[in-house]
Amino acid sequence: MNSMDIIPELDATTHKSLPYRVISPSVETTALEWVSKNRELFDITLMAHGAVLLRGFKKYEVSDFERFIQETSGNLLSYRNRSTPRSMISGRIYTSTEYPADQTIPQHNENSYTHEWPKRLFFSCMTAPQAGGQTPISDSRNILKRLPSNIIEKFEQYGVLYLRTFTKGLGLTWQETFQMTDRIQMQKYCNKNNIFFDWLGDGRLRIKQVLQATNLHPKTGEKVWFNQAHLFHSNSLPQEIKEELGKNVPQDEMPRNAFYGNGDVIDDDTLACIRQAYDAEERVFDWQEGDLLIIDNLLVAHGRKPFTGPRQIIVGMT
Repeated sequence: MNSMDIIPELDATTHKSLPYRVISPSVETTALEWVSKNRELFDITLMAHGAVLLRGFKKYEVSDFERFIQETSGNLLSYRNRSTPRSMISGRIYTSTEYPADQTIPQHNENSYTHEWPKRLFFSCMTAPQAGGQTPISDSRNILKRLPSNIIEKFEQYGVLYLRTFTKGLGLTWQETFQMTDRIQMQKYCNKNNIFFDWLGDGRLRIKQVLQATNLHPKTGEKVWFNQAHLFHSNSLPQEIKEELGKNVPQDEMPRNAFYGNGDVIDDDTLACIRQAYDAEERVFDWQEGDLLIIDNLLVAHGRKPFTGPRQIIVGMT
């Protein structure tokens, strides 16, 4: 029989228990073989805990990782309407976000700033970092519970307005973001998906879209905090970058920014409260080569810690 073990409660001085299960085999087998034989258990566990870590299975290649995703969760998605740089590894398998190693990536639900998002995320550790580089996760149900009712009510009333301005030399271009090069095609995409757009000259494109602040899980019916207001807001930038952009770029032409859906500014105290909720729910583990982390994208947010040494975590989405 294969074993399935719950990570034990960690010392309160380090971190709380992790909100996912670790599944390790008692006999030599592949992750796909185990899930194929235990599909119902795997799906129920993922739905209950929001994330599952498969550890200690047979070594696999990128093609095996891709096959695992396809056979357990269906067709992979392409990474479109991007907000961060990634490289394609094979087919629809990508690198994790290619930010400098010394930077933290705040926790977020993947693509919750768009009109469509993946249901499941798959992370595979091909090379574990020497130190750091964890992928922290948080239960989106508990983040919602930690927020004051007045904050939730205002966000639910108005939603989140995401502003993106694509300027050469400041982040991704619109061509990279949307994987297209034709302006007419870009405009049709915006019209189809209720995205307001305008051209600012010099090839710059500005888009605005109002989306949900919370969401309901389609199977469990549970309400979750589901947006990226805290990440898109201009005050999330490093201080030196924020000061430099503030001197030269108007707030309504920032590379990224977030407002309430009615255009009101989201104040710093509210954003601090939201970030505190993520911090309070954060759980971490150290990557080991061969680890497979599967996340229900509505139930669990994820991020990245700074790291040293080579690190290769590849990603697929369904």
